[in-house]
Amino acid sequence: MSNAHDRSDPEALALSALGWILNDPDRAERLLTLTGLTPQVLRDGLGSRAVQAAVLEFLANHEPDLVLAADALNVTPQDLVAAHEGLIR
Repeated sequence: MSNAHDRSDPEALALSALGWILNDPDRAERLLTLTGLTPQVLRDGLGSRAVQAAVLEFLANHEPDLVLAADALNVTPQDLVAAHEGLIR
């Protein structure tokens, strides 16, 4: 079985990206600071396309994290950007 995430499921990719972000306290803090999200909003909004899009936008706006997340999730940076675009349509 492959570690690759289903590139056609932007919601699942966003949630995986959020898990990756939250594994690093400094990165998690930066997510909250830059997006204005709170831990409660994240918890309550896990199923919200707007929250999921905010997570992917956070990565897309910082190329080093975008590349690291893509590598960790076994997808391309373009897959993460495409997932973001799919969530905001």
